[in-house]
Amino acid sequence: MKINAFVEDLRTKSAAELNEELVAAKKELFNLRFQNATNQLDNTSRIKEVRKNIARIQTVLTQVQAQKG
Repeated sequence: MKINAFVEDLRTKSAAELNEELVAAKKELFNLRFQNATNQLDNTSRIKEVRKNIARIQTVLTQVQAQKG
């Protein structure tokens, strides 16, 4: 249910808001990878979760652009 709520929230946003969300998620992923490389990351499963969220954001963004075009 948590994932469905996240996707539904994404679908209510505009393309610009989705792009902002995508940039924020990519920054978070970079920071998590950096922490992992320096052995400061405790919850390594967060990397996988953020990668999947990036894919979800990109999917919704593609759908939004396809509807407009």
